[in-house]
Parts: sequence; C-alpha cells; structure tokens
Amino acid sequence: MAEKLAKWLIGVLAFIKNRYVITFIISMMPILELRGGLIAASLLGLKPIPSIIICYLGNLLPIPFILAFIMPLFDWLKKRKFMSKVVEWCLKKADKRKDSIERLQYIGLAIFVAIPLPVTGAWTGALIASVLDMDKKKAFLSIALGLVLASIIMYIISFGIIGGLVK
Repeated sequence: MAEKLAKWLIGVLAFIKNRYVITFIISMMPILELRGGLIAASLLGLKPIPSIIICYLGNLLPIPFILAFIMPLFDWLKKRKFMSKVVEWCLKKADKRKDSIERLQYIGLAIFVAIPLPVTGAWTGALIASVLDMDKKKAFLSIALGLVLASIIMYIISFGIIGGLVK
C-alpha cells in the first residue's frame, strides 16, 4: 500500500522538478512519513544517503508542532460537530497503542516509532506522547532516535544493502 501511495504522490507532485523536494514533502505527510519518502526516493532513483537525510528531516519537521499543538487543537475540534468524530477516532487509535509506550516510556516511544509498520511512525508517536502528557523535549528526542532506527531499517528495505552500497 505504501508503495502505491508513494507512486501516486510522485505523480501528483510531478510538477516539482527537484526529486529530493518530492521525497521531503512525502516524508512530512502522515501515514507515509519517512518510510514513504524512502520508498519514493528509491522509485525515483535517488542516492540513498542524501535521501535518508532529507526524509529524516522531512519527517522530523512536523513533530515539535504536533507535540505542542495537537491536544489544544483536538480540544478545539471536539467542540465542532463535524470534526468531533475524527478527533475521537484519532484518540482511540492512539489509546489502543499507548500501552506499549506507557510501560517503557521514552525507550518504548523510540521503539514504537522505529517499527516500520502502518500507524507506528513519528506522527502517531507524537500523538501518543501528547495523550500520555510526556515531557515534550524528551518525547521529541525519543522520536528523533526512533526515526534514526527507522531510517536504517527502511534503507535496507527500500534500497537493499548491496544495492545501496553500489550506488
């Protein structure tokens, strides 16, 4: 699914001539995040190391804003009839996954973000950290560490060890 979505977004963003900018933008998006950005980079034939750095930074950029503003935003949106169900759905998703993080705290948060599965990225990690009212600076550092680990895992998956060394 991530590959199909990445391919579709590459097509949508084709008006952007710089392929690294495309991967940066895809990495900033929820759901795809760093994983989708690296898949897109591989599909676009980009070099692995610059791609990893750009996707890492793209995925990390929204995290301080999510940590700082998601709960006040959710409180505001809950008061809007048309958005309250969306907010409840997001909180329910975060609540479902918070047990694994609650036990191990910041290490658990880093591991959660590092796991390359759907709904386990930095966006969900930041949401869960906010729901758990974790220290924002420590949560940010844990998410950043988790993204480093996710970068390594996704480098191997997207570019392959041998293929990545040859490029």
